[in-house]
Formats: sequence, C-alpha cells, structure tokens
Amino acid sequence: MLPCGNARLGCFWPAGFGPARSTAAPTEAMLFPHSRPVPAPRVVVTGSGIISSLGSGWEQNARGFQTGRSNFQPVRLFDVARQRVKVAAQVDLPSTSPNNNRLSERQSERLDRAGRMLLLAAQEAWHKAGWQAGPGIPIILGTTGGGMTAGEAYFRQAMDNPNRHRNQPTRAIHYQSHTQARMVAETIGLEGSPICIVSNACASGGDAIGHAWEWIRRGRAERVLTGGYDAHSQLIFAGFDSLQLLSTTTCRPFDAGRDGLLLGEGAAILALESLEYARRRGANILAELVGYGSALDRHHLTQPQPNGDAALAAMERACQSARITPAEIDYINAHGTGTVLNDSSEAIAIGRWAGSRAAELPVSSCKGSIGHLLGAAGAAEAVVCLMVLQEQWLPPETALEKLDPVCSFPVVSKPQAARVRHVLSNSFGFGGANACLIFRRWE
Repeated sequence: MLPCGNARLGCFWPAGFGPARSTAAPTEAMLFPHSRPVPAPRVVVTGSGIISSLGSGWEQNARGFQTGRSNFQPVRLFDVARQRVKVAAQVDLPSTSPNNNRLSERQSERLDRAGRMLLLAAQEAWHKAGWQAGPGIPIILGTTGGGMTAGEAYFRQAMDNPNRHRNQPTRAIHYQSHTQARMVAETIGLEGSPICIVSNACASGGDAIGHAWEWIRRGRAERVLTGGYDAHSQLIFAGFDSLQLLSTTTCRPFDAGRDGLLLGEGAAILALESLEYARRRGANILAELVGYGSALDRHHLTQPQPNGDAALAAMERACQSARITPAEIDYINAHGTGTVLNDSSEAIAIGRWAGSRAAELPVSSCKGSIGHLLGAAGAAEAVVCLMVLQEQWLPPETALEKLDPVCSFPVVSKPQAARVRHVLSNSFGFGGANACLIFRRWE
C-alpha cells in the first residue's frame, strides 16, 4: 500500500495505482486548468463548544483562562503507582448524557470517556451556531488517542478472561475514532455527513480546523463542524512518563526552570461556515478564520528542529494565506508545552518570524492551565483565541517565575485587558507536524 498525498488523513492507494509521484505540490492551476480565478469564500466561526478541566462551556472556561487558573490533580482514572508523575488535568464529566440526545440509552451507555466529551462540545457549538440539521454537513475532527480507553478495556478483558466475549465487539467498534464522529452525527441528526479524522500528533486539532477551512474555501461545503478531542488513557500517560517528558513540579511554559509538560483531556468544536451562508441566515459571528499554514520537518520522531524551521514556515504560510504581516498580529497563543526543547525551538521560531516586532508581541500558552490536550490542544486553544477576540483580554501564565532568555518576546504572566484584532494559534507535534491558525476579530 502506498500513502496518498495527504497520508495524515488515512487515505491509501493500492500498490501500483494512484497518482504519479512528484516532488512538487500541485498548484491550483494544475488541478483546475480551465477554471477562472475567483475569490475564495471568507470563513467565519458562528459556534463553539469546549470542555476541559476548567469546566464545561464557554463561561466556565473563559473565566478560568482569563485569570490563569490551573486545575491539576492526582490521577484517579487509572493506577499510576509505578509512574514518576502522578498528576494531570482531568475533566469532571456529568453523570447524565447531554440534553436533546438522540442516542438510545444503550448507545449512550456504550460511549467512552472521549466520546462523551466530544458530544458535549459538539452540542454546545451546534446550538450556539443555531444550525438546523441538513444532509451532508462534513465533520472533520482531530485526535491522537480517539477511543483508546475502549481498546485498553478490550485488551484487559482479553488477557484476564480470554474466553469471555461480552462487550468485546462494542469495544472494538468504539476503539475506532470515526465511531465517535458518527455518534456526533447521530446525536445532532445529520444524514450522509462526510467524516474525516486527522491524526497528526499534537497538531491534529489545528490541522482539522485548517482542513475544514480549506473545504469551505474550495467550495466543497458551506458549513463544517470541526475541532478535536482526546481523553486520558493509561497507555498514553505511561508513554509520556517513560519519555520523561512530564513535569515533576508544574507546567511552566517558557520558564527558565521548566522541566516538562502535564497532560490534560477535553474536547473543543467550532462551527465554521462561509460568510455568505452566515449572512443569508442572519447568524451571530464570533470571529473570522483568515489564515492557516502547515509544515513538516523530518528532524526527529519526538524532538523539534532546534531552530524551529518548520514552525517558522507554518507561521509564514498562515500569514501569507491571511494576507497579513507579523506586525498585524496582536497576540500569539503558543504551543508552549513546558518542555525544554519544544519551548526553546518555538521561541526561536517566533523571534525569527516576528523580527523587531517580537519585543512588544504578547505570547502565552494555555497548557499551564489545562495541560496538554494532545489531539484536542489546537482546537481548545482556537476556542481560547475566540474568547480573546470576543472579550478583549489575554490569558496569563500565572506559574511563570523567570522568563527563559531565549524568548525575545514578553510572556503574559498576569491577567490583563488588551486591544486585539488578529491572533495566531500555534500547534506543533511529534514527528515535526506544525499547524498555525489566524483568527480576526469580527467588527
């Protein structure tokens, strides 16, 4: 099997078939040789939904991010006695299913932790957008673990009781990440919706939103439900701990004494639609998504390229697609994991990208508040950007003690109001995946 041009979307060609190989990406003129250039549709956000360790919904999360509140607790979802680190940011899920749930009682009971969080965020975004169900509304989601907890339950039962098969078929189905997206479609009442799952490490949520933006700009859809989700699992937690990437103190992005990240979980969803469609129905617009850039480096499986070459390329491409310069960006929501290598690489990339503008460009990371949400990180941080644009404040990193000298920019360390028109959101992941989004305040 040979991967197609966009292998991260899980598309494959049988050996001997598929497109010819080329070292250059096809241009629009190559793909559509007889088409006339027409302005691409503008893309706006009309709904958002979020659930994190700070709470469920816009209000609880906005107040937490605005004040820089963090919520790390001892892990209670699985045994961490053998791990170096024993804390994480965890979501308090409601005991009942979301309101207006079209799923049967049995279907609701079969939902795993990740699926429940995804449904809560998706329903909030759907209702805030005021959308009515229709045929073929695409669902594009980013995730790394997906239904990993269902896979873990399957494995444990197979090892402990190999002759017991009860619940195993359901776990096998819910382990597949497209199942959670299908549950969203069924809950909302969508028919024939295309489903696309992006698994591109910690850039998954950002890439999913960027891919949805491209669908609308290319005329493939008028509206798309998009975002990211991930839940804690023992396998992923133990994996990060074994790599010694988890902090034994606390998560302090861009701090000179930082010693690692802390994991979180959650889900965040955006309702994207063309400006024309939004105006036609008189929608309330939260912000405009004006730019998206992605780039890949092949430096290392888990370590970023030290000089941030691909991160720089992603930021530059986002600006090019938005047709703005770094001087017009008023705030950067950084990837900022709190690891030594990631933060220094990103800081160098921001300095190279912003130039002299860096000295007065406010930057902060939300991972000191809610931890690293992996595949959901880019989506959750996109919602934070919407909050910044709507409410005109900057989210602080209250755990910051001493700024790393590699940072040529100020890091927001205290709650503060600000005048913000353009924000840049960075999402960088293992394997050199880099995604950047630019949002504009709707005026």
